[in-house]
Amino acid sequence: MSESLATDLARKIGEVRFSDFPVATIHKAKLHILDTLGAALAGSASLETRAVIEAFGLTRDTGGTPVWGTSLMLDGRTASFLNGVSAHAFELDDSGGCDHSGAVVLPAVLAALSDVPAPVDGARFLQSVLIGYEIGRRVLEASGGYEAHNGLGWHSTGTCGVFGAAAAAGMLLGLDTPQLTSALGLACSYAGGTWAFIRDGSQAKKLHAGRAAEGGLIAARLAAASLTGPAAIFDAQCWGGFFPTLARHISDTSLLVSDFGQNWRLNRCSIKPYATCRGTHSAIDAIGLVLGRDGLAPEDIAAIHVRMSAFQIGMCGGKSISTRADAQMSLPYALAARLEYGQVTLAELEEKARTHPNIAHWLSLTQVEADPAMSDDAEPVIVVTTGNGRRFVEMIAEPLGSPANPMPDEAVIAKFTGLATSVVGLERSGTIRDFVLNLERQPTVHCLTALLQHPSSAIPLSGTKA
Repeated sequence: MSESLATDLARKIGEVRFSDFPVATIHKAKLHILDTLGAALAGSASLETRAVIEAFGLTRDTGGTPVWGTSLMLDGRTASFLNGVSAHAFELDDSGGCDHSGAVVLPAVLAALSDVPAPVDGARFLQSVLIGYEIGRRVLEASGGYEAHNGLGWHSTGTCGVFGAAAAAGMLLGLDTPQLTSALGLACSYAGGTWAFIRDGSQAKKLHAGRAAEGGLIAARLAAASLTGPAAIFDAQCWGGFFPTLARHISDTSLLVSDFGQNWRLNRCSIKPYATCRGTHSAIDAIGLVLGRDGLAPEDIAAIHVRMSAFQIGMCGGKSISTRADAQMSLPYALAARLEYGQVTLAELEEKARTHPNIAHWLSLTQVEADPAMSDDAEPVIVVTTGNGRRFVEMIAEPLGSPANPMPDEAVIAKFTGLATSVVGLERSGTIRDFVLNLERQPTVHCLTALLQHPSSAIPLSGTKA
């Protein structure tokens, strides 16, 4: 019998060494870790995280894994779920992976630390994170890519991300090839999440990252305890396998393993400068570019016409902003916020900002149209007409934060500092920043989890120096 794809993938994962990663990739990984932690610390105060804590009565310590931004210590699987929800709650986490890889991989890996009694150094931690990003993205690519897989109604953060979480946690736990094969097979039992939330601005989307982190951690732990998973989970002819079931006719399973180790997938990921869906960012940049021309001011604008692909319209073309979740997924609102406030941060997603009378005015000026000639992954075209008849057309192929137009390191660090300081204070946020930016030199990363707790918690700071 030939080797299954899952086994082949698990073997390739086991052969990876930290020295295989280019210096630039390691540096980018540290920025993504820092960015995810900032998003999660801010998200710990979100309605979604608070609802989960209330729903399950999580008012006292029940384990040894911190819930970031709080003083709670819970069992690993519950903490990973909550931390994943927090990381994705404000739509500030990275994209371009599974899609939201940081919010899936980091909670699983940090929770897995409690299962490893011996010190885990920064290099091993970074390697586990990089593998998580790699596998989550490869599963998505083998599923036909973001537009194809999500176009079927699946939310890839939940369906593909769980495999990244399982691989990352499994590597940290030191699983061998058969165990890691089982972890990947078991992870499929936790794959799920659809785009139904887009219809009414519900909060279900935020749960998908948490469930994927939790499911991946569970799968790795079960595999470590010798529970087996289906080795044929990724094989094209496996009835009930992941690709025949969730990707149907659009999958190319060879992409799961081809050229492994040559082009690390984390390099394809984006860090968000704006607190809205990644699909809105090109439009935000485009309207900003228009405003920079010939002294044009927002009040000069008489009409905004947006041409988008049908896929993008379905994802973020709506004008409903009754909830924060609605507004986060609305390109028209992103434009309105940029025009009214000059920026699109968390503050512009609050109810007071959304209900400002001028927002309704900007929304009324904005018309969205599906262009059948545009590919699903095409960025929107923004056409601005002024009151005196001038016309400006812009399309930003690489918005700020994308791999080809990355945010400067200083901007990523400033974003983290602003988000983290509101929860843990300036001194602690600085300690976390320095620790993460020097991860590969850290002899142990166990203390990082303690640093992510609320300052009211007792923090052992030994071993945190850069």
